[in-house]
Amino acid sequence: MAEADLDAIIRQLAKQQTKTLTAAVKKRRAALLARGAKAKDATGKAQAKALATVAYELGLAATKRLQTAADNAADAYARAMRKAAEDAASAAAAAAKSKAAEKSKAADKAAPKPGAKTAADKPAAKPAKTGAKKRAAKQAGR
Repeated sequence: MAEADLDAIIRQLAKQQTKTLTAAVKKRRAALLARGAKAKDATGKAQAKALATVAYELGLAATKRLQTAADNAADAYARAMRKAAEDAASAAAAAAKSKAAEKSKAADKAAPKPGAKTAADKPAAKPAKTGAKKRAAKQAGR
């Protein structure tokens, strides 16, 4: 059940509750009609019959409202999950795109610009002075 979609579970639970509520409404109607059958006068029978009819109609209206609310909740959940999945996919695509752009920038920085001098183009450095030449230059500079 951990992998099941919650919208399907919401609908399933609402269907079970609707069946239970409908059974309770029918039972209540039968009880009211039975009370009307036991009534001694015609007005008592008519009142019980009218009360049973009204109770049945109101009970069925309640079951319809319950079913409608559950359907709306399940639809809203399913819609929200689809939107979340789309947002996650677009975020992943944006991240991949920015990563590709960063790689492209790094490659552009590493590539030499046309006309720019590279290390190979620079003249060789002067050789370092040896110890004797350095001392002679130092003494001459004093």
